[in-house]
Amino acid sequence: MDVAAAKMIGAGLATIGLAGAGIGIGLIFGNFVSAGIRNPSAAGGMFGNVILGFALTEATGLFALVVAFMILFL
Repeated sequence: MDVAAAKMIGAGLATIGLAGAGIGIGLIFGNFVSAGIRNPSAAGGMFGNVILGFALTEATGLFALVVAFMILFL
């Protein structure tokens, strides 16, 4: 197998983490909306935790993207 082809396959596999980040972000905000509908007075207090969860989930997706770029260009 050619080295360039192996790099492309590896980078493609590394980007699977981006799909996981997208699913995680959807779950975080979907559950926040569901909880906010059930108890609107508590929604304001939960928002900080939601943003923290979003940031951590997005960070894992960015790490996967960085790994994919490292595989391609290094």
